[in-house]
This record gives sequence, C-alpha cells and structure tokens, in this order.
Amino acid sequence: MTHGSHTDGRTVGRGGLRETASRHALAPLRLFLGFTFLYAGLDKLTDGAFLRDSGAGSIGDLMRAVRDSSAVPALVDLGLANPVGFGYVVACGELAVGLATLVGLLARVAALGGALISLSLWLTVSWAADPYYYGNDLPYLICWVPLVLAGAPYWSLDARLAARRRRFRPGAW
Repeated sequence: MTHGSHTDGRTVGRGGLRETASRHALAPLRLFLGFTFLYAGLDKLTDGAFLRDSGAGSIGDLMRAVRDSSAVPALVDLGLANPVGFGYVVACGELAVGLATLVGLLARVAALGGALISLSLWLTVSWAADPYYYGNDLPYLICWVPLVLAGAPYWSLDARLAARRRRFRPGAW
C-alpha cells in the first residue's frame, strides 16, 4: 500500500485516517449531549414529584432552595411565578435540544438552546457549588460551544438537506 496515494479524490494512507477522525471528532460529543439532554427531559416529564409546586423533589422546592444563592435571583423569580409551567418548559426544551442534537437537525440552533439551558442552570441551580467545578452545568455549557460553532456537518439531517439543496439547486446542471 502506498501512503498518500489518491483514489477517487480520497486520500489513502496516513492522512486518510487522521483526516477522517478529525472530520468526525465532534460525533462523540454530539451523542453524549444529545442522549443526556433527551434523558434529562424524559426524566423530568416522567418523574411524578418533579412537576409539582411543592414537596420533596419538586421543581418549586428546588427553585425556592436555590433562589438566594443563585447569581441571578430574578431568573429564579421568573420561574417561581409558575414552577410547574417552568418545569414543563425546561423538560420540553431539554427533550427538543437532545433530539435535534442526536439527529442533527438545526444543529447549531439546538446547540445554542442547550448552551442557554446549561447557562441558566449554572447561574441558578449550580452557582453555589464550591469549588465551582463541583457543579456540572458549567462543563455542559462549555461542551455545547464546539457544536454551536461547527454544527453537525456529518451524519446529520442538516448534512442531508444541504446535499439535497446542492443537488437540486437551479443552474447546477
């Protein structure tokens, strides 16, 4: 086998594997975040205690507990106006972000949504974690950034739609 030879415009040999690996480097991150947010949304929607105004494990009690220690108490107050409705919004947002990330549909928008959810949770729920790296929402926020920047150019509905638009573009004949 000759290293660096070309077949059908593709590099074979040393550069080929490295190039393929770098092209798909964000796939594990996309899978992890997609499954995690999908699971988080489903977990909240199916947890009988979470979607309640008060009681052990409820969104209402959680928000009241973190209100005074959060970086943005006004954000918590916004959710406290209707804790159950806010819980549904968060759960459905996580579900939508997770699903869109997994299938790669509007991947940058989905990643931005995931980053915003993570940012809001960091500024409210996990803000008081000491030291800061004990809280998990900041690492999630940082993990979303590469997907906001790169989207899902491979193994995604976005990539399929882009290829289809290129194929059927007027004047592409």
